[in-house]
Amino acid sequence: MSEASEFRHLVRISGRDLDGGKKLIVALSDLKGVGYNFANVITTNLSLDPRVRLGTLSEDQVKQIEDAITSTSKSALPKWYYNRRNDPETGEARQLLGSDLDFIQKNDIEEEKNIQSWKGVRHGLGLKVRGQRTRTTGRKGRTVGVRKATLVAAAKAAAAKKEEK
Repeated sequence: MSEASEFRHLVRISGRDLDGGKKLIVALSDLKGVGYNFANVITTNLSLDPRVRLGTLSEDQVKQIEDAITSTSKSALPKWYYNRRNDPETGEARQLLGSDLDFIQKNDIEEEKNIQSWKGVRHGLGLKVRGQRTRTTGRKGRTVGVRKATLVAAAKAAAAKKEEK
């Protein structure tokens, strides 16, 4: 078999099709919940070359990568590498991917709103949560001031109406 026949243009990892033409770290960081640094640590722990193209990996190597990303108990990474540290329900550190990450984040925000913490109140009002300034930024399309052109036009219309009387 030649190497060209073994190359796969699409590689499926954790329920997502990844581009086989990309380098390993960049392709893994396309997964939602996996950043560049986490992908680098995973490839280093599995002793894979991070510069190799994802499509050239064997099925066993792809399976190892998927196991390392999804199961945190098998890898010997420090707790701070994972995106879900000290889970309130289980107390363990986990790496969440894709829609699971979105679902957990949404539930965390709803829990903050329900207990009416400061962060929950800010989320509920649609304001900045982490102490950023709000005087000039974060207006989200709302009209804050009055448009001067509208005021000038209204004043001219009122003056014209007065002169007619």
